[in-house]
Amino acid sequence: MAKKKKTTSEPVTSPKGMPGGKRAWKLMDRGATIGAGLLARKVSSMTWQTATRRKPPSDTKNPDNDIREVVLWAVVGGAIVELTKALVHRGAATYWVKSTGELPPGMKSLKTIEPAPEEPARKVKKKKFSSPRRGRRAAGG
Repeated sequence: MAKKKKTTSEPVTSPKGMPGGKRAWKLMDRGATIGAGLLARKVSSMTWQTATRRKPPSDTKNPDNDIREVVLWAVVGGAIVELTKALVHRGAATYWVKSTGELPPGMKSLKTIEPAPEEPARKVKKKKFSSPRRGRRAAGG
């Protein structure tokens, strides 16, 4: 008669107790970065077209493009890219917290970090300067 293998119903987790752990967060974070970059390019282009009714300057190195338009495109595009990346990364971190109940690996809670206590103001001791005594002569003179 063959022996039956014992089966356990416990889920397999990483050694630190977090499913996937650091590798899963890195993969999720990199995916969010790529997605944010692609999304930001589309959003900034649509924003520019809505505001100016023209296509964004595609070749910013070309001297035929107006310098003001190129600078404005760089400012608007850069701001939109950073805002989009921040929102996508916040969304990924929020999803991670909802899924695992903990902050992503490497991220510290801002609520538990207490600012360093300020040093008490030091008391400045006033130095007493004594004026040289009058009437005293230097030796040898």
